[in-house]
Amino acid sequence: MTNPIWKFDPAHSSVTFKVRHMMFAKVHGRFASWQGDVAFDPEAPDNSRVDVRIAVESIETGVADRDTHLRSADFFDAESFPEIRFSTSSFEKLNAETYRLTGELTIRDITRELSFDAHYHGSGRDPWGNERVGFGATTRVNRKDFGLTWNQVLETGGVMVGEDIAIEIDAQLIKQAT
Repeated sequence: MTNPIWKFDPAHSSVTFKVRHMMFAKVHGRFASWQGDVAFDPEAPDNSRVDVRIAVESIETGVADRDTHLRSADFFDAESFPEIRFSTSSFEKLNAETYRLTGELTIRDITRELSFDAHYHGSGRDPWGNERVGFGATTRVNRKDFGLTWNQVLETGGVMVGEDIAIEIDAQLIKQAT
C-alpha cells in the first residue's frame, strides 16, 4: 500500500536558520520559496519519504545587502546553484511523537547525509474539510561541508561568520486527494 501524499502549506510552514555572527550574536534567516512532497502514514512511517526543493534566491535575513552577499558566489552562488535539495533515505519512528529523518542534503551540488529530529504535532481537519498534519524538524550542519567557506578574521579575534548552522522547519501539510 502506498502512503498518502501531502503537500506543504506555505502560509503555515517555514524553513529558517540561525548562524553565529562575530562570535557573540546570531543572525536569523529564512527561505521564502520552497516546495516539496511528503508521503506519510503514521501507521507505516518506515515507508514514508520527504522531498524538498528550496529556491536559494529566496533567502531573507532582513538586511538587503547581506541577502545579496549570501546569494553571491561567496556563499550560495544562487546563479550557478539555484536550489537546495533534501530527500530522505529513511524515516524512523523513535516514539509516538518523534521521528528521525535521514537523507541527502545538497547545497552547491555538494551532497552529504544528514538527519533531522522531527516531532509530530498532531492532525485534524480544517473548516474546508482538508486533512492536515503538523511537524517540526531540526538539525545542524557545518556550512564548510557544503563549500560555504567565506569568512573574515576579526580584529578582536575570531571570525565574522560561524561554521555551525541551526536549521528549523515548521511544517503544516495538507493531504492530497488520491
